[in-house]
Amino acid sequence: MREPAFWYRPRSPESQILRPLGALYGAITARRMALEGFDAGIPVICVGNYHVGGAGKTPTVLALTKLLRELGETPVVLSRGYGGSLKGPVMVDRERHTAADVGDEPLMMARDVPVTVARDRLEGVALAKSQGASVILMDDGFQNPRLLKDASLIVIDSERGLGNGKVFPAGPLRAPLKAQLARTDALVLIGGGRAANDVASELAKRNKPELRARLKPEAESVARLLGKPVFAFAGIGDPERFFRSLRAGGIEVARTRSFADHHMFSNDEIAALAAEARREQQTLVTTEKDLARLHGREGVPDGIVPFAVQLEFDDPAKLRQLISDHLYKARERRFSSR
Repeated sequence: MREPAFWYRPRSPESQILRPLGALYGAITARRMALEGFDAGIPVICVGNYHVGGAGKTPTVLALTKLLRELGETPVVLSRGYGGSLKGPVMVDRERHTAADVGDEPLMMARDVPVTVARDRLEGVALAKSQGASVILMDDGFQNPRLLKDASLIVIDSERGLGNGKVFPAGPLRAPLKAQLARTDALVLIGGGRAANDVASELAKRNKPELRARLKPEAESVARLLGKPVFAFAGIGDPERFFRSLRAGGIEVARTRSFADHHMFSNDEIAALAAEARREQQTLVTTEKDLARLHGREGVPDGIVPFAVQLEFDDPAKLRQLISDHLYKARERRFSSR
């Protein structure tokens, strides 16, 4: 879906009309979040959002994957597989699966880390543990009570924040903010904006840390595109963030095209984009997540360049200490309860 523009306006008639529905939805979600989850038997770290849409969860999961391996852990990502047809549990196989099977984000992450897709998260846990997981990284699922979480890191785009602060469908929040703050262990603010400073202040009162991070283009991607006019397209939660990243990397963005989040491109759409780029002598460029939706499909033209980014934390030592502490506490709790 495309996010309604009124979600990011302070006041609007549409939001006021939908507030009763948002109150009902929020009450149900908050009640579910309070339920006790199943203990996986190994540490579970959840990377989530307070709101619908994208904010940078996938780069955060990949950054945590790298850190956990440095700490001697064997992480396996657990995903619901949004947009995929397979209910699972199944280990994502890039040689066998497409985004239509397992979703674009799991397919993209599977290049770097084992990924389990399962609609039933408990079945996903069992499969992840059978693969030797010492830690489970939950991609999303913060509001889902099915699984006990040892740490929940919430990702917010610091430029966009939480919009009007109202609950879906009146606004972008998945549950009342107060209920979500109570279950947050740390906040990951991506970018240099100030739109989420109030949330960070509220969590600071609860002694919950704030971690600042930035999306940095990979040098190889920048080198492939420097000096070339590009036609950039994206079907992610915030396409404008992708276009800003290109420009920040010194790339000449001649034109852009936005699609809804997780948009499943038809071959005709891709062919039209490629033809337009050729006609204007521009390089066609997109996100790695969008390119994952084209992975393994016939009829996709060559020459679409992925623009890869990675998340860099301003204070890596602070993140390392946070994760180490939560892993220690998770294992200590399980050992003492035996």
